[in-house]
Amino acid sequence: MLFTQTRIGYNGIPFTIYKIKTFTEDGTKPTFFGSIFRKAKLDELPQLYNLIKGDMVLVGPRPDLPGYADALQGEDRIILKVKPGITGLASLKYKKEELLLQSQKHPQQYNDEIIWPDKVRINKWYIQHRTIVMDLIILFYTFIPMPFNVDRYIENYKL
Repeated sequence: MLFTQTRIGYNGIPFTIYKIKTFTEDGTKPTFFGSIFRKAKLDELPQLYNLIKGDMVLVGPRPDLPGYADALQGEDRIILKVKPGITGLASLKYKKEELLLQSQKHPQQYNDEIIWPDKVRINKWYIQHRTIVMDLIILFYTFIPMPFNVDRYIENYKL
């Protein structure tokens, strides 16, 4: 079953993203198959339709929900000047974001104060330094389950 959601895309324009529905009807926990699909990132496959439509690219900042990306201010708005991606550096760093949030006493606050600002930092850096080689590295680590330290990559990056 498909799941659709409004996300903020290129130039801050909302679009509909497609995913495979992986949660129970009440939205509180993943279904058995949903857990498997999410772990393998198979729930993201319908986003290939977004890629074909031109809403998204393979590599770039992930599109966020209204209230986040569209609320960016100042130089942070550079994130809206590129098409959102199916995967990106911030996606690699926060591959296990759900588990990280589940371990927090106040997950929404942790997301808003820690994760979201860090994703903005990473996405801004990516946009300012992106290359085809970097995109290939991101794709490699997206599909091959090997550790990749995004912060170390950024720190040691040389043009």
